Amino acid sequence: MFRRTILSSAAAIALSAIALPLAAQDTLRIGVEGAYPPFSSKESDGTLVGFDIDIAKALCAEMQRECELVEQEWDGMIPALKARKFDAIVASMSITEERKRQIDFSDKYYKTPARLVAPKDADFEGTPEGLAGKRIGVQRGATHQCYAEKIFPDAEIVLYGSQDEVFRDLALGRV
Repeated sequence: MFRRTILSSAAAIALSAIALPLAAQDTLRIGVEGAYPPFSSKESDGTLVGFDIDIAKALCAEMQRECELVEQEWDGMIPALKARKFDAIVASMSITEERKRQIDFSDKYYKTPARLVAPKDADFEGTPEGLAGKRIGVQRGATHQCYAEKIFPDAEIVLYGSQDEVFRDLALGRV
């Protein structure tokens, strides 16, 4: 029931936000990241999967539109939309005042809180004091970058192109 409510709400939002201006266009191009599991990632055969992908496909089905999923690195998502590389974004994008000055948003359809992830044997607290002098990996251009820079000013913030890269370096002990 919850999933149906989310999809119905998202579909209604999408219909009003993008369907009419694009009525003359055959294929609706949707920007997705493809590197943010479980929301958007790739199977070994290259197939895009995840919550955002399911939402995009459900919106297209509800609108009875042919859709093309266009992969885009996270930090280029808004510039690519503004350059009309695609017509809409479905990519777990947090709504911020800065982003609202550049693009339009639908209503928020889910919320995920930020979390710090560290090795099990980490010997520090996840506080500004505990992370002073430590390396914190975050995805470039994500709201977590601004958060980390503000809350952990004495830590070294290391920027990555994707969340997968952050997790890879965490596993290798680089952050």
